[in-house]
Amino acid sequence: MEQLGQEQPRFIDPSDIYVPPGYVVENFIQGLDGPVNMVFTDDGDILVAESGYFSGVARILRISNDNVEVVDDDFLEPLNGVNYHDGIIYASHKGMITAIEESGSRRDIITGLPSNGDFPNSKVEIGTDGKIYFGLGTATNSGVVGTDNLWVHNYALLHDYPGSYIMLNGQNFQSNNMLLSEGVYEVASTGAFSPYGVPNRPYELRKAVVKASGSIMRCNLDGTNLEMVAWGLRNPVRLKFNHNGHLFASVQGYDNRGSRPVANASDYIYYIIPGVWYGWPDFSGQEPLTSPRFIPEGGKPIEFLLTNHPNVPPAPFASFPSNSSIMGFDINRNAEFGAVGDFYVAEFGSIWPPTSRQTERNPGVGHKISRIDPTTGGVTTFAINRSGFPANITMEGGFGWPTDVVFGPDGAMYVLDFGTNPLGSLVEYLPNSGIIWKITRI
Repeated sequence: MEQLGQEQPRFIDPSDIYVPPGYVVENFIQGLDGPVNMVFTDDGDILVAESGYFSGVARILRISNDNVEVVDDDFLEPLNGVNYHDGIIYASHKGMITAIEESGSRRDIITGLPSNGDFPNSKVEIGTDGKIYFGLGTATNSGVVGTDNLWVHNYALLHDYPGSYIMLNGQNFQSNNMLLSEGVYEVASTGAFSPYGVPNRPYELRKAVVKASGSIMRCNLDGTNLEMVAWGLRNPVRLKFNHNGHLFASVQGYDNRGSRPVANASDYIYYIIPGVWYGWPDFSGQEPLTSPRFIPEGGKPIEFLLTNHPNVPPAPFASFPSNSSIMGFDINRNAEFGAVGDFYVAEFGSIWPPTSRQTERNPGVGHKISRIDPTTGGVTTFAINRSGFPANITMEGGFGWPTDVVFGPDGAMYVLDFGTNPLGSLVEYLPNSGIIWKITRI
């Protein structure tokens, strides 16, 4: 067990985490600050991306036995992921991807990504074709800029862009104009795929763009030949290739917020098919948002934003309850740990109030590690706090906010935990309260 950073008053007790019989949990590393992603190098070192969400310092750490060093700390916050390939570190930070050589020299291989909205660009993955793959999140929750998008004050012209030609229904959404001085009231009418305060007319067309909102992108290792693979994925937060070279993405679903709130939307793991539209902003999985279950309490039925849709959205590979906020995942290749091919997914959990009107937490939803049977798509719980709630609610010593799952070269599972909050607070954060947990089969 290793302590990094300044010690903080987070109680840690691995026995507070339930795992199936035959597995054991231990605290591997503690003292990380807002970690979101980790990866093992060819030498067995661990690279950890500390996001900088709270500290303002986004950095990559290298953990090697008892030695911890800062690889680089010159990134635009947030740092969303780190990966390693053929001796080169790839860092995904706000609006760009940077390659760092073993010598320490660095190159910004991709810049100008549309990552100033709600959801940024994701960690990169390297495909069997030798190309870089990564996700681009949407600028808004469900296609309409509203008062929930506080970035409007800095990026007043920002909005979502489609990955194929679309025609809009002309529906507009009203709000008090947030760009005016305090105390001044004026109605702003905003349409889909438009800047804040710009309405739609019926049957407006929008052109396809390469850097589309809610898309999967790929390019050469040097950043050239950037192209879109698929779109219609609200927040493709992580990607992973299986042993057959098939690409999967973890996608966070709609929130109950903004001018077009969506209630009870699921999170999904998708198998990514090139050239396909996956349903955002009019479907959740294969279910249209016009279905009654998506109507917020006391709200109005949701209408389609598009007059027609590029294709019928594919069925998800696996589904998760609303507010799971799924993050990183890995695929088991060690028969001694469990069934080969099973997916293990980190569920961050509800992040209200920034992304939802929901004020209650349901036990067993989020703040855990889930397992997916690839033959059925069935999801079961693998590791969870015994209370069913995160550590900041019960002050127990288990999971706070899991962000990543990675299998190490030793065959053990490593779980990255973002950290925890002070008792009674959902908006404050305990610095250096991040942890790497290790789960081993005995």
